[in-house]
Amino acid sequence: MSEIQRRASDDAESDTPSRDVIFQVLGNQRRRYALHYLKHYENPAEIGTLATQVAAWENEVPASDVTSQQRKRVYNTLQQAHLPKLNETGFVEYDAAHGLVELTDRAGGLDVYLELEPENSLPWSEYYLVLGGTGLALTTAAWLDAGPLGAVPPAIWGMLLGALVVVSGVAQRYYRRNVRLGHAEAPVETE
Repeated sequence: MSEIQRRASDDAESDTPSRDVIFQVLGNQRRRYALHYLKHYENPAEIGTLATQVAAWENEVPASDVTSQQRKRVYNTLQQAHLPKLNETGFVEYDAAHGLVELTDRAGGLDVYLELEPENSLPWSEYYLVLGGTGLALTTAAWLDAGPLGAVPPAIWGMLLGALVVVSGVAQRYYRRNVRLGHAEAPVETE
């Protein structure tokens, strides 16, 4: 029994898999694509349908344009390696006899590891730092009655800042939801 298999077996008894097991499982793009498909599309899924879509994403073609060779290559590795590994770790239930696979509740814990940030993503921590600093400066200036800022009561500046924080939080929530695995039709990493 390999070290990863031993850890997966130990993890199967607990609710939370170890980081080593999670990173080993998610270290393969084909497994991530399979998990994305299962989160976004049919659950349970037939392995042939799953293989066709994974091959389409890998080859950057529509599912209807996947060749039999591309599909077969993905099908074989899913059947022989990837789905058994995901089953062994408890993230999916794989019924090899019927060719069906579905996510388990345990797979929900993978979300934090699967949120993908595109290169051009907004650095939210920096945004909130600037927003907070600007808001603090404006309300302090209004409180000190400095120039034209003093014409607006500090309470109004505080309410405007609060409203801006709420709007920013809604925007961040919407943005983060759209980069989660399984949310979009295609995995974020294919874009």
